[in-house]
Amino acid sequence: MEYQDAVRTLNTLQTNASYLEQVKRQRSDPQAQLEAMEMYLVRSGLQVEDLNRLNIIHVTGTKGKGSTCAFTERILRNYGLKTGFFSSPHLVQVRERIRINGKPISPELFTKHFWHLYNQLEEFKDDSHGSMPSYFRFLTLMAFHVFLQEKVDLAVVEVGIGGAFDCTNIIRKPVVCGVSSLGIDHTSLLGDTVEKIAWQKGGIFKPGVPAFTVLQPEGPLGVLRERAQQISCPLYLCPPLEALEEVGLPLSLGLEGEHQRSNAALALQLAHCWLEQQDHHGRHPGAEGIQAKHTVAAAPGTRVPPYTPHETWGLRDTVWPGRTQILRRGPLTWYLDGAHTTSSVQACVHWYCQSLERSRRTDGGPEVHILLFNSTGDRDSAALLKLLQPCQFDYAVFCPNVTEVSSVGNADQQNFTVTLDQVLLRCLQHQQHWNCLAEKQASSNLWSSCGREPAGPGSLLLAPHPPQPTSSGSLVFSCISHALQWISQGRDPIFQPQSPPRSLLNHPTANSGASVLREAAAIHVLVTGSLHLVGGALKLLDPLMSQ
Repeated sequence: MEYQDAVRTLNTLQTNASYLEQVKRQRSDPQAQLEAMEMYLVRSGLQVEDLNRLNIIHVTGTKGKGSTCAFTERILRNYGLKTGFFSSPHLVQVRERIRINGKPISPELFTKHFWHLYNQLEEFKDDSHGSMPSYFRFLTLMAFHVFLQEKVDLAVVEVGIGGAFDCTNIIRKPVVCGVSSLGIDHTSLLGDTVEKIAWQKGGIFKPGVPAFTVLQPEGPLGVLRERAQQISCPLYLCPPLEALEEVGLPLSLGLEGEHQRSNAALALQLAHCWLEQQDHHGRHPGAEGIQAKHTVAAAPGTRVPPYTPHETWGLRDTVWPGRTQILRRGPLTWYLDGAHTTSSVQACVHWYCQSLERSRRTDGGPEVHILLFNSTGDRDSAALLKLLQPCQFDYAVFCPNVTEVSSVGNADQQNFTVTLDQVLLRCLQHQQHWNCLAEKQASSNLWSSCGREPAGPGSLLLAPHPPQPTSSGSLVFSCISHALQWISQGRDPIFQPQSPPRSLLNHPTANSGASVLREAAAIHVLVTGSLHLVGGALKLLDPLMSQ
């Protein structure tokens, strides 16, 4: 069957949002979720012990775990190893979640493995469980099957949510585990404090399997230490890149943003530990002896300079779309960064402002700054938007994570758990939060921490006069395509809009803003919040992502 047919059938198994609701209902017995996952694995034709052959690197965390996995995979691929990489969510096509040697598996390979697994589970279903696992569970099972059948040398596996009871945690003997930066997210599922969340994340630790973490606040770090001791897991705190660069050359990263340095530091240790554990001949022989500050334990094999070319080039050449990504086209510059926690939004703001400073114009031409935002689930969008306000956007644009109003023929972007009315209502709530924040900001006459003044007509704050409370600088669109059409005004050489949506023809803010956008010398657009929003924007802005 065709790839899109496979994806449509996959979508009937519930999306991740529906899976979360299911997990919430089963919180009284979370262990049962792992037992169900093991049962599905057996029904699919595998035993838990079969996963040991994958030589897995298992990574969890609140922010940066995907970037850490991408850095780690790229380093090890540079050693000539055949890599598997399982991540979530996808940006444009669901097959991005399962990668071989850094590339999403082909539509043909996805279709082949999907139907083989689907039919196998259907054939051996039983009365105690449904015939099919939920969406994320199915993809996790499918990734294991693909990696085993494609005979990868190793698999980098990103945890879905949490750790202890995540369905990836049926892995019993990973080679090494990693914990990236911790913060508050998925509170209804993982707990409402960072210490409770740390307990969940530490659930991926295994007896005798080395684990690494980055510097965390003392509370969650203490929880990770206790979890490691209870499980008899040797836990190490990896040294920051700054400490390594003091005795070696500066490292160049393929991903922008200061926060990526923490992810790269963790990736260096995970890759090196994997090489040491596997006694790989390409490893550097003299990698011992650095005593990092604030150590949990002294890692005997901690990676120190001099780095191998495989490591330096791996960090430099890492590509991870939708995370601190910049697209420059004509007068438009698109800044894309999925950020849906307070800490990740803070990091996004820091990166965005630094990027603006580097690209500051000297000719004095008019610039316009636009925010494109959405968030989903139980996240506090008002708190996230408040963190974005210091960037002093001229317009704030909100839309659902829907590429087009009609998603017929685009199964990868379908979400059956919400209606268009529901997601539009949430966008209107985002706009209401933003307008309330704008009124408060106007009354206190706050100015940008990015060192600039707002642009012109329709902006939330009009310079140089004292700001006045107004909501004229915010718009809500029914889909990402309509939002990008208005923002770009036909000035992006790749994304060329069709006729404007009827709803904009007589909208005063849209009309006045369109004139400003058409006359601007430069337009800076930050697309952030939900990673699904970023993915939908990338689908339209970068056609290669759909190939």
